Amino acid sequence: MKTTTVTRTPGAGRAAASPGGGRTATRRRAGIRRQLSTSPWLFAAPGLAIVAVFSLYPFVSTIINSFTDKRTLIPGEYVGLANFRELLHDDMFWIGLRNSTLYVLVVVPALVLLPLLLAMLVQKHIPGITFFRSAFYTPVVASIVVVGLIWVWMLDERGLVNAVLEAVGVGKVGFLSDQWLLLFSAMAVTVWKGLGYYMIIYLAALANVPRELHEAAAVDGAGAVRRFFSVTVPAVRSTMVLVGALSSVAAFKVFSEVYLMAGPTGGPAGEDTTLVMLVQRTGTGLTGRVGYASAISVVIFVVTVALMLLVLRADRKEDA
Repeated sequence: MKTTTVTRTPGAGRAAASPGGGRTATRRRAGIRRQLSTSPWLFAAPGLAIVAVFSLYPFVSTIINSFTDKRTLIPGEYVGLANFRELLHDDMFWIGLRNSTLYVLVVVPALVLLPLLLAMLVQKHIPGITFFRSAFYTPVVASIVVVGLIWVWMLDERGLVNAVLEAVGVGKVGFLSDQWLLLFSAMAVTVWKGLGYYMIIYLAALANVPRELHEAAAVDGAGAVRRFFSVTVPAVRSTMVLVGALSSVAAFKVFSEVYLMAGPTGGPAGEDTTLVMLVQRTGTGLTGRVGYASAISVVIFVVTVALMLLVLRADRKEDA
């Protein structure tokens, strides 16, 4: 008699015995797919919540308040474009706009060019260069309040700078009492503090510039200046655009440096007030005009977006 051996697959009997086993497996796979599709959102949810609470909601709230006469303790009512019309006749608004615009025109070119030169200097492999890299970056990590107070002490009439000028026979200079000297002194502090930050960005860009390009230019007889403009600048142009965009927005929204050096009043007769200082002065306190300050904030936002678009447009024209 011939014996037949039957090989039984584990679970086959259970699957055959249970008509719903296939449907259960299908549902299980569908559940796994849903979990895989929702898992990234679960990880991103805390960050999205923080952005929504601390960025998106204040942004929308500021736009809404700019069309109202809201005050600190008064909800306010809808007034349309009244706040923006008032801006056109507010002398302090035009003073703030002038100072903020001048800040951009002076600070941005310095922060685009000087950190690049500094990065080219500290990228050289010479003994002790690590110390200088750390020294140039130290102002970046220092508190802006501490930095501002140090410079106020140095530029005061009885400070270190005036003591040196008086010793060499120049005499005292009113760095903190003259309208324009105070503003340009604040610009110098901004440039000094930002050099190290943008230097690091340029160092990363210079590391990707092929050394062969410099060697080929040197063989052709190009000097250091010619190699800078014909090799280095084109290679890091996209980084220069990035630095220009970042520094433009930061310069137009300057607050701490001018506030610390000029004081809450904005210097002599408030002539050194910037737009952000005007927002702080107008919208705070028990009688703060929140609606009017929100209108100024909206103008600042529009101008900063326009600055970034101008920088990007100029970059596209050069590419073309």
